[in-house]
Amino acid sequence: MSSRDTMAHLFACFDTMYSVVGDAAPTFTNDAFVVRTYESARAFGGVALAFREYLVDVPEGRLAPLEDALRHAQAGDDSGAMMLYALAMVVGPRVLVSLRDARDQVAFDEGALTVLTLASQVLIQEILRVGDVSRGRAPIEDPRWQEDAQELATRLDQSGNAESFGISR
Repeated sequence: MSSRDTMAHLFACFDTMYSVVGDAAPTFTNDAFVVRTYESARAFGGVALAFREYLVDVPEGRLAPLEDALRHAQAGDDSGAMMLYALAMVVGPRVLVSLRDARDQVAFDEGALTVLTLASQVLIQEILRVGDVSRGRAPIEDPRWQEDAQELATRLDQSGNAESFGISR
């Protein structure tokens, strides 16, 4: 994968998160989760913009397995807890691995490394903020919810995205 292709792929990851999480936010019933998803979407949109500015001319693109996982999370829980779980525990870590692996692809491009650093920092920050909003809440004991949560990871594993979203070392 070329340096530009790598950066365009990661742009698609953040643009997908921005779009899907932002679209989902007003559908949730838990006010704290609504705010958190809006703020996460805004942060992901900022990163997508940084990728767009770096790439200059990049077509809109969605990453289908990522979009599928987030849409499944949205449908799995009206409160927004499943979406936040997906961001912090399923999707976020895979995007972080993709960002780490991308550093090898763009090692000699300071502009690309700057965008990758920003993306990593924002994603880690959003994962931690999901933890903050979830802290002190009782675990969700509903077996159906737990099965749906497990299904998120299983779907990504089966689509070939067990560890990352398509960038390998």
